This record gives sequence, C-alpha cells and structure tokens, in this order.
Amino acid sequence: MHDLSKQKDIAILVGIDFGANTNINDDKEDKTLATAKREIDIEVSINELAELAKTAGVEVVGKLIQKRSKPDSATYIGKGKIEELEDMVREYEPNMIIFNDELSPSNLRNLADKFDCAIIDRTTLILDIFATRASSAEGKLQVELAQLKYRASRLTGLGKMLSRLGGGIGTRGPGETKLETDRRHIRSRVHNLEAELKEISKNRETMRRKRDRQGAFLAALVGYTNAGKSSILQYFAAKDDKEIYIADKLFATLDTTIRRVNLANGAEILLSDTVGFIEKLPHHLVNAFRSTLDELNHADLLLFVMDASDENRDMHQNVVFKTLSDLGLNEKKLITIYNKIDKEVERPLPASTRSAKSVEISALTGAGCSKLLDAIEEVYNAGKIRLNVLIPYSESKLVSYIHDNCEIIEESHDESGTYFEIIADDEAKNKLAKFKVTPI
Repeated sequence: MHDLSKQKDIAILVGIDFGANTNINDDKEDKTLATAKREIDIEVSINELAELAKTAGVEVVGKLIQKRSKPDSATYIGKGKIEELEDMVREYEPNMIIFNDELSPSNLRNLADKFDCAIIDRTTLILDIFATRASSAEGKLQVELAQLKYRASRLTGLGKMLSRLGGGIGTRGPGETKLETDRRHIRSRVHNLEAELKEISKNRETMRRKRDRQGAFLAALVGYTNAGKSSILQYFAAKDDKEIYIADKLFATLDTTIRRVNLANGAEILLSDTVGFIEKLPHHLVNAFRSTLDELNHADLLLFVMDASDENRDMHQNVVFKTLSDLGLNEKKLITIYNKIDKEVERPLPASTRSAKSVEISALTGAGCSKLLDAIEEVYNAGKIRLNVLIPYSESKLVSYIHDNCEIIEESHDESGTYFEIIADDEAKNKLAKFKVTPI
C-alpha cells in the first residue's frame, strides 16, 4: 500500500460546463455574450477548485472541461472525454483526479475501475481542508460528522479505492480511519458524535441566553471565504491578539471567534467571525455546522464582507445571499462591507441589493474602519436611548433588571441609591421612567 500523505500530491482537475445547452436567443450577438459568460463561469469555478487544491497542498498539472447539460450517469464525463483524460493521465502521471462536482457512488466505482489513482470530488476536497483547519473540539467533531455521513453514502461505490488509499485527501483529519469501517460502525460513531454535539449545543445555548439577558449586541461577520473577515475582526480586537489566525488562503479559519469592540458612544458590542461560504458548499458541512451557523440567527446585525478587488465579487455575493436564504436569514439587518480597497479596485462598486448601507474599508490599513463603526452604531442606536437613572436601595429588583436587560456605561453608589448611566430599549425606558435623572 502506498502512503500518499508522504508523496507529493499531483492532480488533474475535471469539470463540466452545465450551461452549454442552455436555450438562448437566436440573435448572433446574444449567443456570443451567453457563450462568453458560460466560459467565464466554468473557468472561475475550475480556478477556484485549483485554489482549493493548492490549499490542500496539491499541485495541479492539468485541467479538463466538457460542455454538457448534465453529468454522464456512469462516468460523470462522456466516453470521448474519458479517453482524453486517459491520455492526460499517461502524460502527467498524477496520483489523483479531482472532479468539480459531487460524484455519485456509481461514478466513483466506474472511474476507480478506469484510473489507477485516487478519485476525489469537490466535496471530499473541501471536507479534507476543513479536517486540517478545525482546531476546536466542536469544530473537529463537526468535520468528522460531515466526513462520516458523506462516506457512508458512498461506501458501495468506493470499490478497490479502499485498498489503495492509505493517506492524503479524503482520508485525513478526524475520522481518517473510518473509511474501512462498515456501515454499522459508522452509524454508531455518527450517533455518538451527534450526541456530543448536542451537548455542546446546549452549552452554547446557555451562553447565548446569558448574552441575551445582559443585553449584549452581536454583530456577525459573514461572507465568501478569504474576503477578509478575520482581518476585520483582528483590526478591531487587540492588535497583538495571536488567537485570531489570518492567512491569504481559502478557509483559513473555521471556528467561531468573538471579540468585544467599543463604539464611539462608549457602548460595547460583540463582534463574531464565522466560517466562510463558497460555491457548492457541501450540504453535509452546512448540516454539521448548523449549530455554529445558528449563532447568525441570534445576531442583531450581519456584516456582509466582500473582497472589493475580486473580479468575481458579484458571483460570490449571489452565493452568500443564497446560503443566507437557505439558513432563513433573509430578514436580518445587514451592512455590506467592501474590504481590501487598498488593492486595485474596479469602480464603481455596485450598491448592495440587500442592505441600505455599504462601507468601503481596508482592514490592512484601517481606511474607512471608523465609518464602519459609525454604521454599526447607527443600527445599534435604533430604538435605544441613553438614560441616567437613580435607583433607590428599596428597589433592588430594578437593579437586577438593569443588569439583565440594559447596557451599563457607568454605575456608582451614594446615600440615595445606585446611579446608572445606561443604554435601554423602549421597554426598559418605560419601566425606569420615574427614576430618570438629569446628569450633572
């Protein structure tokens, strides 16, 4: 058995242009534009697959694209392209072939019979990257659960691949020994993982309720992978915060990170970074990370981060909005952040279709970041008011109420009672109205 983890991984990428047979207007100019758009879309997708491969430590030596309306039921690509792929394999001698879409069990089995190298699909590649990136206990459990559920549905299609995959993509990270287990063993492990994650989810819910009682305002960074979410979080957190990992690569960080940030009005909010989205994000991952992504449901504000210098930003925006829609987050308040304006940016930047406000910043240089805080503060202040109240010692329950439901800017004591400077919503304002005082 060859240990691929100790060899240099070399791959050929294979993809399908599904728009090839789309009905278009007979006008010759329209046909040219539609064809050009299709070629751009598949080229973008294949290039992204190459970036994913690079992130996983794989050298790409060739690419093969076929135009067809749907995958071949047996081998994903047609007979003619299979022969072309065989020629490429003889020429480049890769140890794996990576397909741009999710392969069916029969696809895996038939392709494994034709090629003496590992057959990897986009989902397996992304799962592998997640396996190497997860650092928290919860993240590792979530990735292992996604890996096992994906592999369990494909055990019958792996065939002789099991006898020659000793390492490398598709076998690394949590659950790497599970490829050779039977379905019963996998089901048992999945059950245990789901139980562990359920327990972690309970703890997360407890912490979330505590934040809600304290009136904490949560702004969550969302966006396409490598748009600069972690860089923004680090800019507003302590500059020497070594726990925030930043790298110019896809899925550099997976685990949710939360930091406290002060607004200009003195209020303190929570700013969180979440896992990035990507085209064709495996649904197994979305389901496994659902408890983490559920944090977005409890966010008061979504900060949608886009790479302003990315020529594919419009496509990335559509992917992010679709993912947010799938998670039921269409109604959330949202600010669009165009990051990386320190780079060469094609202008004008489009107005966001989802948010009333957009901000241009550079997390690297700090340009525009004060405007971002102002935009967040505007949302934060909506429906809230700054109050100064003096609570007599006889009204001790109101002191507890303030601690649980208001943001406390200042608290002090004298012979009359407890003095608070707070930020309160309408309910709290009405409840504390008769204790309001004019500050000196």
